[in-house]
Amino acid sequence: MATRERVGTETLAEIVERHTGSNSYLCYQCMKCSSGCPVAERMDLLPNQVMRSIQLNDAKVLEVNTPWVCAACVTCTTRCPQGIDVAGVMDVLRIEARRRGIKPPVRDVELFTQVFLRIIRLLGRLYEAGLMLAMNMLTLRPLKDMDLGVRMILKRKIRLLPEFVRPPKRTKRVEHKPNAIAYYPGCSLESTATEFDHTFRAVCDTLDVELVELHGWVCCGSTPAHTTDPELAAYYSAVNLSLIEQMGMDEVVAPCLGCYQRFRAATYELKRSPELRAGVEKRLGHEYRGTVEALHSVEMMLQYAGLDAIRASVKKPLNGLKVASYYGCATTRPPKYTNAKEPENPTSMEEIVRALGGEPIDWSYKTDCCGGSLGITQTDVALELSAKIIRNAKASGAELLITACPLCQVNVGDRQVQMDLDFELPVLYITQLMALAFGMEEKKVELDKSLIDPRPALRARGLLE
Repeated sequence: MATRERVGTETLAEIVERHTGSNSYLCYQCMKCSSGCPVAERMDLLPNQVMRSIQLNDAKVLEVNTPWVCAACVTCTTRCPQGIDVAGVMDVLRIEARRRGIKPPVRDVELFTQVFLRIIRLLGRLYEAGLMLAMNMLTLRPLKDMDLGVRMILKRKIRLLPEFVRPPKRTKRVEHKPNAIAYYPGCSLESTATEFDHTFRAVCDTLDVELVELHGWVCCGSTPAHTTDPELAAYYSAVNLSLIEQMGMDEVVAPCLGCYQRFRAATYELKRSPELRAGVEKRLGHEYRGTVEALHSVEMMLQYAGLDAIRASVKKPLNGLKVASYYGCATTRPPKYTNAKEPENPTSMEEIVRALGGEPIDWSYKTDCCGGSLGITQTDVALELSAKIIRNAKASGAELLITACPLCQVNVGDRQVQMDLDFELPVLYITQLMALAFGMEEKKVELDKSLIDPRPALRARGLLE
């Protein structure tokens, strides 16, 4: 028999609805959430069983590992026919378990969350080298992950020294060109994804799009914030978005898809919940109007420049290079945040590949999850998920895979050196491929940053000497 337990006067279903706006009783056990979950086999209870436990107010659901091994890919939320934010429910269960003093069943995930939040609370931005070192020391991780870290350091992909940042309380309006947009690099683009930052800036310059970087930006909070405290998560996004408002700009491009999703989520949730908005504004110390819209890098380039401008900038066509476009989770999901019309079948990167003279391939895993931040806490899970993606792309004829997400690049690209594969598939940021097609020299495209060398595949197509 289910254990029924209330805290105050709230049932679990009421707690879920207060935090997510979702009515748990709408779940009729269709199992779409569970059938699409990439880590379902690792869970004590499947997502649909979690929803049933909430309906029964069974407090034992707070003790299972399901919310802690969730990859936050939001497939469940996207596919729920009742519009239940199942991924949000997982966040609520983590938060409620902590509140009741229940020990997290997956220690590494909780350690990652706490270390991450302490770093950004202290420094303002994530210190990736410090996070990796702390996790290795606290969890006694396998030496192979230390080896990956050494490889990334030798490739100049990890920033060794931390940066201390505090956002200004107020900022001034900025003068800018008509075709300008606010730019939020995010923490990864200053460390493990510097080639993304550099080539994105170079490509935008070629396309005559002015990037106005936000002065004093801080970390968006990422997954650790929204799985710990909804107000904290919204606050980290609102700090940055409110500064952009003060700059007199109404759109921002966030190349890191995790940052993009957190900005979109905060905008949605702050409009939905007056209580949340009041709490965030109290932390900010001023009114937040919510006028800024976040765009991801591909979306922005298509809107601000367009395919014709991209096509006109090509000096070295890709000569039919077969490219797999990998979108991952955050580009389109969940649609209530992103407003994506085709969340399961986006095509924007394929359009750009075609404009560059390449051949975008059809394949099955372009929106599947690479494991996300589980790469640091549950490495075997991320390796398994990422290897499936790489194998499918290769079997479908891809010579190269492109992405627009720093975390995806690490998991499906750099972590190939840890996978049991009998082949290598190079992974580049879409902006690197664009920079190459725009005729930029190899050094500026930073092809040497990749742990899986893309140059042999590019030479085979006559794109490099």
